[in-house]
Amino acid sequence: MKKQQNVETFSTLKLANEYETDLKNGLTEKEAKRRLELFGENKLKEKKKKPWFLVFLSQLNDPMIYVLFAAIAVTIGVSTYETVNWLKAGNAFNFLEVGDWPDVIIILAVIIINAIIGTVQELKAQSSLDALKKMSSPESTVIRDGKRQKVKSSELVLGDIVVLEEGDTIGADLRLIESANLKVNESSLTGESMQVEKSSDIIFSEPVGVADRVNMVYMSTPVTYGRGMGIVSGCGMETEIGKIASALDNEQEELTPLQKVLAKLSKGLGIITLIIVLLVLIVDLIWIFVDGKGTNIEAYIEAILSSISLAVAAIPEGLPAVVTIVLAIGVQKMVKANTIVRKLPSVETLGAVSVVCSDKTGTLTQNKMTVVEAYCNGQVVVSSDFKAQKSNEFRFLAKGMSLCSNATVDDGLYGDPTEIALVNFANELSLRKKDLETMSPRIDELPFDSDRKMMTTVHDENGKNIGYTKGALDSILKHTTKILENGKVRSITDDDIKKIYSTNSYFSDKALRVLALAYRITDKPIEDDLIFVGLVAMIDPERPEAKGAVEKFKRAGIATVMITGDHKDTAFAIAKNLGICETKEQCRTGAEVDAMSEDELRECCKSVRVFARVSPENKVQIVKAFKANGNICAMTGDGVNDAPSLKAADIGIAMGITGTDVAKGAADMVLTDDNFASIEKAVEEGRGIFANIKKTIIFLISSNIAEVLAMFFIICLGLPAPLIAIHLLWVNLITDSLPAIALGMDPKALDVLDEKPRDPKKGIFADGGVKLTAGFGVVITVAVLISYFAAGWLNGVFSLGDIKALYEGNADILHQAQTMAFTTLAFCELFHMIGMSNVKKSFIHIFSNKNWMMALAFVVGIGLQFLVIEVPAVRAVFSTANLTGNEWIITAICSVLPLIIHEIVAIGYSICSKKSK
Repeated sequence: MKKQQNVETFSTLKLANEYETDLKNGLTEKEAKRRLELFGENKLKEKKKKPWFLVFLSQLNDPMIYVLFAAIAVTIGVSTYETVNWLKAGNAFNFLEVGDWPDVIIILAVIIINAIIGTVQELKAQSSLDALKKMSSPESTVIRDGKRQKVKSSELVLGDIVVLEEGDTIGADLRLIESANLKVNESSLTGESMQVEKSSDIIFSEPVGVADRVNMVYMSTPVTYGRGMGIVSGCGMETEIGKIASALDNEQEELTPLQKVLAKLSKGLGIITLIIVLLVLIVDLIWIFVDGKGTNIEAYIEAILSSISLAVAAIPEGLPAVVTIVLAIGVQKMVKANTIVRKLPSVETLGAVSVVCSDKTGTLTQNKMTVVEAYCNGQVVVSSDFKAQKSNEFRFLAKGMSLCSNATVDDGLYGDPTEIALVNFANELSLRKKDLETMSPRIDELPFDSDRKMMTTVHDENGKNIGYTKGALDSILKHTTKILENGKVRSITDDDIKKIYSTNSYFSDKALRVLALAYRITDKPIEDDLIFVGLVAMIDPERPEAKGAVEKFKRAGIATVMITGDHKDTAFAIAKNLGICETKEQCRTGAEVDAMSEDELRECCKSVRVFARVSPENKVQIVKAFKANGNICAMTGDGVNDAPSLKAADIGIAMGITGTDVAKGAADMVLTDDNFASIEKAVEEGRGIFANIKKTIIFLISSNIAEVLAMFFIICLGLPAPLIAIHLLWVNLITDSLPAIALGMDPKALDVLDEKPRDPKKGIFADGGVKLTAGFGVVITVAVLISYFAAGWLNGVFSLGDIKALYEGNADILHQAQTMAFTTLAFCELFHMIGMSNVKKSFIHIFSNKNWMMALAFVVGIGLQFLVIEVPAVRAVFSTANLTGNEWIITAICSVLPLIIHEIVAIGYSICSKKSK
């Protein structure tokens, strides 16, 4: 036995035959147990989780890490060779003096720390399937062996007869066989805000969509009214929830735009590093033979060490950690914008978003039915004028609607959302239901029936019994003979009826749900000879802040698209009010999406801004179509039905208050205030974070360019290296990292939302990034080279040959030269940091940002550099020397060179800006 397809088209008898069950007595315990053993529990399958050590290893799968491992391997080999020779010579092992063991430890520590950060972040991510599992109802009422009993929902099997009562959470997909005024809230599954009336009597002639199957109910949805009974037609992964689970399970994780940029950067740096290493090795080998050292094995070792040093120089080892820290800082900024980020790279992704696809119910709207207009005394009254209404008829309309309902709002919201809206309508006029029921107690009633489409309650009002009847307009008018107007009851005329229907059409055109109220003096709930009172029109209204957010998105070049399970007219009305669309030509339904090819859907997405009556599968198709058009797509939502599309989007955003655990589990970030406007603030933060990351990367790479160029230039000249490996590691990991973090904490530009979304195809160095990176790289290179040669000049040596002889013959002077080059490089980065905060403005204006971290980084950077020069124990590790007064002056002048160039560039920008105006 297996789940049957299209059971909404089956008769009750066919259902019983297909599932081999007794409609009256249900399955036997023995048969239920057999089916449970055969098909398994009514649970959702979990995707096998990756062990932590595999997660850790996956963090090492990066080209930049490969190069570092290669550098470690070669360094270990060379250091081992040197250590063996050292020990053979009878010397005691010295960790600091023999080989480059500190370099090995430092590089390895960087790799491990970055891998740990990535592993912790990934393991903290919530599991969407765990959330889906939690949504399953713990218990269900079934009929087995002719007896009603409670069983765990996980033990439900195909063919079980399940009893449904108000308040139950449905434990499996059921085809109804009985129903009495049954209503189910399916908003989390279908996106439709209205309660769905269910009927077992309806049999469809052909298959219909999930949202239209009124003879079926689904796992995890709550019964809000009435009662019913159904046959289990789907369990576990075969339920509609299970299909969503499968979609989540099968959806592949995609790299964020930032991750793609960094991956591309890593590959590029890896290739460049290998090329540089080979070139330097070739140049060194040439110099070995030119200098007649072809038989000197030490010369070859030095050549290999120079190559390793250059590899270290080419790779910004601190970049992964710095980017992670900058993103973490962004996460804290997002918290202030009421946004919790589950995945760090998502912080930046928002800055690239060009399309925001949003669910309607609970996201753009309040997910709370509200009376927004009413008709009474021949006039339409809007909600803003409700409290000002003094007519008895208007208050009588509100009073009758409230009394003729089963909802309460005084001690929490209980009841049908439509009836809750009616009670709140009366509350606005200070007609609280608790007081009304005290003064007019209910003495009889006729419950709502889907055939009659009316409900009647009878109340004792000071000894006079009055019956209030509310329901669909057509049903009310069929039983109406009189009308209440301006304090008088008179016979209803054709003109009255025409005007009432005209008003109803006016409300319907605005996608409002309309209910009519009538009454009669009676002791029993009789629904004939009624007196018409008026109409109320309600809707799930848009969030007041959503319209402003949509407008800001437009100015920022971001399109807002509504994707909902609700009806087309309702969706269009809300979308038009919010400014998302203008005409119905910009709306499509799920059925129309199903009929389109992938290419047609992609073309459709270029102009359509509302997709209504869609399935979860449709939502995923639409999101993927927008992405295929080259957009960075964000998807917002709160229901189970939104989960697959949240995961398929470049960035999924779930509602924190009304959102289901499933939606939160599938999302990249969660809005703690359920405020659509918070997305706009988050986009603003995302753009600011990307700008900071771009500044940070340009800052770091320009430093590495300077290191590589300085090393390569000096090696080509046959001179000793200006920087050794540990100098380069120090600059890359310490001196560079603090300023980079400071740049990552820069406040965002005030006009960041006035720009169009950046092209995701453009790299980090687009729009002038290459010129900035290369330009400042050359400037810092020049500064380092001047400092390096200055040690020779101060000793009266000026020609290259004499400088080479001096440095090779005098280790102390070489250490002076290397220390000056090392210190200049470190200090250059600190001044370069100040300029990189804003390349278009003078550094004087930059301090108005009040970025305390920048000042701290500058002071700490200076202090740490003095530490490695002045403290003997540390100086021994770094092979540095004390600098004289003249050497400090030259170093200081060279160090400030990047800031001088920055000021020249800023003046150029200022002049160009004035000319353009």
